[in-house]
Amino acid sequence: MPLREVELPEPIPGPGEVRVRVLACGVCRTDLHLAEGDLPPRRPNTVPGHEVIGWVDARGPGVERFAVGDRVGIAWLRGTCGRCRWCRTGRENLCPAATFTGWDTDGGYTELAVVPEAYAYALPGEVDDTHAAPLLCAGIVGYRALRRAELPPGGRLGIYGFGASAHVVAQVAIAQGAAVHVLTRSAAACQLALRLGAASAGPPDAAEPGSLDAAVLFAPAGELVPVAMRALDAGGTLAVAGIHLSDIPRLNYDRELFREKQLRSVTANTRADGEEFLRLAAALRVRPTVEQRPLAEADQALADLAGGRVTGAAVLVPSLSF
Repeated sequence: MPLREVELPEPIPGPGEVRVRVLACGVCRTDLHLAEGDLPPRRPNTVPGHEVIGWVDARGPGVERFAVGDRVGIAWLRGTCGRCRWCRTGRENLCPAATFTGWDTDGGYTELAVVPEAYAYALPGEVDDTHAAPLLCAGIVGYRALRRAELPPGGRLGIYGFGASAHVVAQVAIAQGAAVHVLTRSAAACQLALRLGAASAGPPDAAEPGSLDAAVLFAPAGELVPVAMRALDAGGTLAVAGIHLSDIPRLNYDRELFREKQLRSVTANTRADGEEFLRLAAALRVRPTVEQRPLAEADQALADLAGGRVTGAAVLVPSLSF
């Protein structure tokens, strides 16, 4: 469904909320899944976007954590109940009452956005706004997927699909000593992977059976699950990073699951994941490859993402006018 440009009243921050003047907002594949109907909308006419960088320009009653002028990030996870057994055990990403930016409430494809201060991120100053934006979802959720894959130190990691999240995760894994093998059909993505230091880059069937210690599937293609599972060595884990995945073909137990291979999903992230990743990204000097777009071209940015015409990450910048 195409996006529509509309005029909205200025949002007013409520108790515990801050209003953010948007400087940059990344274009995430989840935004595309919502636009294309892969994810059912939770609220009609919601403004998309959940990789938001900006500065606080207004505070609601009771705000203590941020001051006007502070640079903050708004990510996918926007609220949890704090009372369920998942929240009480550090697994708030599984909270059944969780709410999400750009799905339940308006996101960052705009000039002003509101967020509860408890779910906003303080940002390191080393990364500029445009390059920081993809870290807020592509980076955070990708990092959780990397951890779920249980890559051993110095291990061999397979990355299937090489978009915004994958190219950030690759930088983290390479900096930590992994041999990263990128599996993608995109020639441009293969070139980017090799420039970032990947050990190899090629089509999805290029990995030999038993050649990987761990793998992360970023492409929303269920047919790649058996391919990746065959490429795992004994005891290896495949983590599926996307919020949406097409149907998985039947798995063969002997070839694709036996010898204690594991298949895992990834569901959003906790705030602790986000804080940990942002510190790590700053320490490792992770720098996304970005294509800047004016906010008015948000719909075209989604179309280019759907058509495989974005290398790295697209980022919307409200101040751009070209």
